Amino acid sequence: QVQLVESGGGLVQPGGSLRLSCTTSGIIFSIFDMGWYRQAPGKQRELVAVIGSAGGINYADSVTGRFTISRDNAKNTAYLQMNTLKPEDTAVYYCNADSRLVAGMVYWGKGTLVTVSS
Repeated sequence: QVQLVESGGGLVQPGGSLRLSCTTSGIIFSIFDMGWYRQAPGKQRELVAVIGSAGGINYADSVTGRFTISRDNAKNTAYLQMNTLKPEDTAVYYCNADSRLVAGMVYWGKGTLVTVSS
């Protein structure tokens, strides 16, 4: 059974920080690309950041310089460090794992809510 479980969301004031974690099981974690997506109210789901199995990283323009994605293969866990949070960062954040080897072998967590508000 493949499972991705996000944690670390919550309510934070503008300018604050949160660290999201995505713990995985049932996959060979080291060969999967790991990504964070978010969906704000009334908007489509969008890519926030991705870190490839070889370590390459890409960020959305809106979070570049504020967010940092990382992975710990020994712990089968991906992270998203979010600094200088803004109200527009408010969204449900989803963890994604993509094997890039087998079509359809893409997995999603159920999401964790991040609310940035004073």
